[in-house]
Amino acid sequence: MRSVDASVRVLLRTWLRPGAVTAAQGLLIALLSLTTHVALFVLSLAALVLIPAFGVGFALFPVVTAGVRVCAGLHRRLAGWGGVGMATPYLPAPAGAQFGTWRRFRWVVADPATWRDLAWLLPGAVTGAVCLAAFALPLYGLEGMVGVPLVLHTFDVWYGYGPFWPVDNLVEALLCFPLGALLLAVGVAAGRWLVWLHVTFAGFFLPPTRSAELALRVRQLTATRAETVDAQAAELRRIERDLHDGAQARLVALSMSIGLAEQLVRDDPEAVRRLLAEARETSGQALAELRGLVRGIHPPVLAERGLPGAVRALALAVPLPVDVTVELPGRPAAPVESAAYFAVAEALANVGKHSGATRAWVELRHAGGRLSVVVGDDGRGGAEAAAGGGLAGTGRRLAAFDGTMTVTSPVGGPTVISMELPCELSSPRTSPSSGTG
Repeated sequence: MRSVDASVRVLLRTWLRPGAVTAAQGLLIALLSLTTHVALFVLSLAALVLIPAFGVGFALFPVVTAGVRVCAGLHRRLAGWGGVGMATPYLPAPAGAQFGTWRRFRWVVADPATWRDLAWLLPGAVTGAVCLAAFALPLYGLEGMVGVPLVLHTFDVWYGYGPFWPVDNLVEALLCFPLGALLLAVGVAAGRWLVWLHVTFAGFFLPPTRSAELALRVRQLTATRAETVDAQAAELRRIERDLHDGAQARLVALSMSIGLAEQLVRDDPEAVRRLLAEARETSGQALAELRGLVRGIHPPVLAERGLPGAVRALALAVPLPVDVTVELPGRPAAPVESAAYFAVAEALANVGKHSGATRAWVELRHAGGRLSVVVGDDGRGGAEAAAGGGLAGTGRRLAAFDGTMTVTSPVGGPTVISMELPCELSSPRTSPSSGTG
């Protein structure tokens, strides 16, 4: 009995569930292709033809192009369902490029992605329409299996696979079941191939070209470099402010106390003892502030115990249970390790202050040359990387290493912050790979 249950679960996980996703993907692709592609292509041609006619096309073509880009963007998202990622290829709009302006028209016409989208519309409509079979064939097979053998007593008619043969009795109705199962299997297999064919064909038109990818990469690196420089300048100003207002002020007070004690050492020994006690207390406070400042630059626990031990130390400081799972066969480079540590620290600080959660979890994994960090909680949700907030700063810190951060926090929870950093690991470590904080 257990083996049968396990077989059913394996069947659902490896065949029926992906088949259902493919069927839904094929249906959406077909509906989108049949309802929009031809219309957008005709409107685009009409807008181009109307350009010489009193300039109507100058205002109309960018509007139609915006609709084409929305349609292409939906196809890119649907391709992502199957694990085929397609980046957005469009050039950024220049300042003052409002609809109806010459600058807007010139920007749209000069973008090579505009013409690639238009060239894809009609062929994409054909391959997209074929994807309807990815939904229709499995549905037809499922109908043959589930709808047999039903008797419509009102009309005294057997219900079965009528399109294949007339169903007049129970035997013929029961024969529809294996045929439906076969058609369901064929439909699931063929549906994956049809959707793959459409996505592969769209991959020749919708992603950015090599030159566009390089230009996009340059813009991204320029933006992240500027953000990194700003973040470093802000960090230096913070360190300078903390030194000036904290340790430096206490050291000045310490120097004054020692100088005053020097003057009173012969005349008032009791006052000297009090001043020396104050000086000892001030020096201890200055030392504690310096240690805190150094810990904020690069925590000693990170250098001594690595990222897993440092994250577990952070988890122990949170006033609620935090499960920590680590699957790192080695150690990341020090800058990446520091960025991941402070990202986890910021996320756990938000959990303790704002989430109202009863438990949280941290997962560290490395696969495919990327360090994956996930911090989640079962709190009230509603977290967002607002400008000027801690999470936004974390995103900027990760972007300096080509990292990404995604915040999923619906109202009511749970909150899941997923971060990825490209990195390679050093030699394997020997400490345990998982634990609970």
